Amino acid sequence: MQPDTYTDKTFIDASFSGEDLQDAIFERCEFYRCDFSRADMTDASFINCRFVEAGTAEGCNFSYATLISASFKHCNLSMAMFTGARCFGIELRECNLQGADFARASFANYITHKSFFCSAYITESNLSYANLESAQLEKCELMDNRWRGANLLGASMKGSDLSGGEFSQSQWGTFELEGCNLCRVELDGLDPRNVKLEGVMINQWQQEQLLAPLGIIVAPD
Repeated sequence: MQPDTYTDKTFIDASFSGEDLQDAIFERCEFYRCDFSRADMTDASFINCRFVEAGTAEGCNFSYATLISASFKHCNLSMAMFTGARCFGIELRECNLQGADFARASFANYITHKSFFCSAYITESNLSYANLESAQLEKCELMDNRWRGANLLGASMKGSDLSGGEFSQSQWGTFELEGCNLCRVELDGLDPRNVKLEGVMINQWQQEQLLAPLGIIVAPD
């Protein structure tokens, strides 16, 4: 059976709530004030789609949707609501996620109450002012994202690839980053006395930034 495919369509105030959109493909579609809450979008694909109307602050609602292995490429998802969504294996590449709310969204697959593994591919995306408080994003591909102003309080990104990311100085210490790849990241304001950095990978030029709070001067070779 061929998956449902939609191209160059515009949906305004449409409700997909609770619908089965598994494997559906949407290309160059526009969704304004649409409701995807509790929809099953497992393996669905969105390419070059817009989910917010220009000049408005109201995005689309994906609350409690199943977005397992769903893919969004070159999409504008700013101000979207992902509250409680199941996001294991989600792919968000070159997307605008400014102000998106991932409160209680799950990127993890729980084997037992305390044993889990995470999966997410969020790359080259703008996550400024997004809400990722307490998000479990361990061992995920999270490269080249703009994180400035995002709420990362209590989030765990242990073992993830955060290389090339842009962070605000005030964010350091608010989330866990042991074992992360921090190559190509400006580390100004990151104090190794206050943040656990076991297993963190950095480039040579970053040593100077990391040692500055300790008063250590790195001389050229």
